[in-house]
Amino acid sequence: MQVYLDNNATTRTAPEVVEAMLPYFTEVYGNASSFHQFGQRAAKGMGSARQDAADFLGVTAEEIVFTGSGSESDNYFLKGVAARAGAGHIITSAIEHPAILRTARFLAQNGFQLTELPVDGQGTVSPDDLRGTLRPDTILVSVMHANNEVGTIQDMAALGAVCREAGVPFHTDAVQAVGKLPINLRELPVDYLSASAHKLHGPKGIGLAYLRRGSKAPFNLIHGGHHERRRRASTENVPGIVGFGKAVQLAPEEDYHRERLLRLRAKLEEGISDIPEITILAREAERLPNTSNVLFHRLEGESIVMSLDFEGIAVSTGSACSSGSLEPSHVILALGYDHAHAQGSIRFSLSRYTTEEEIDYTLEKLPPIIHRLRNISAL
Repeated sequence: MQVYLDNNATTRTAPEVVEAMLPYFTEVYGNASSFHQFGQRAAKGMGSARQDAADFLGVTAEEIVFTGSGSESDNYFLKGVAARAGAGHIITSAIEHPAILRTARFLAQNGFQLTELPVDGQGTVSPDDLRGTLRPDTILVSVMHANNEVGTIQDMAALGAVCREAGVPFHTDAVQAVGKLPINLRELPVDYLSASAHKLHGPKGIGLAYLRRGSKAPFNLIHGGHHERRRRASTENVPGIVGFGKAVQLAPEEDYHRERLLRLRAKLEEGISDIPEITILAREAERLPNTSNVLFHRLEGESIVMSLDFEGIAVSTGSACSSGSLEPSHVILALGYDHAHAQGSIRFSLSRYTTEEEIDYTLEKLPPIIHRLRNISAL
């Protein structure tokens, strides 16, 4: 049996998305910037997808810019705002995706001031901590909507309100949230937002950047042609954009799947709780309905991942193998766990395609794997 429980890494592209994209490879293949009918047919498909994305987020099409990925969108906002300001102070959180943290630290190495807000044991950023960290020279606050590793959902309304009071632009990396949570940017005090299609059953290689009307546009990362209203030069990935549009058309179906995902996750966590010496991370926090991160004490995550993969089950670890040494996840460490515990982190992330039979199979195979690994573990 093949079981895919690594949907926070990427999702299966929905068949409806593939079907929508196919004509833009074979029939509607013109350059969307061309004036002839081939180009204009491509531009029409791209315009419809932009409107679909805008409607889904509760904004106007003019506020949507398509990029090459969520990481590019994050870089666009951080580096673009920094380039426009020339100097200043940036605030982010200690549990951000590397696309934010490494970009912010790059800017810190090049003259900007950086504060990384701590989180509590559930992975939550405090609005009071944010308020106390703001300075007159703060040029941007960037806090992710939902964490990719433990699933913690931040209070966007409260954090955004603090930024609004101070007149500081507020950005959120919403790559894990868009398509999994209801988001209405007309109601949320968010100025900039990043998203990525492949996290919501769309294609890889296409991202989205939202710029609230009236906010200052960051300096461009990519210069060249007039594409994306001169905000992102490069011939548009029309099939990818069309696929993104179709993915957000399907995204409201997640409201239907949400209760089912919560039930499947509860079943998974209940079964895992029968295994000795485990901790389910951020269990008391408001979490993404599809995400469960478990610490298996006295074990290294890679050994669990490989053993499950041998049984046809795909999960991920919160640790990364770098230069031959095991580096614990910065997210797990930020939650207050030590290196030894953080090494045993395993993330299970479900999707609309996850079945109860797959959860049953996982719970059948996981306990004996953990028992066997503990018997041979040196930890």
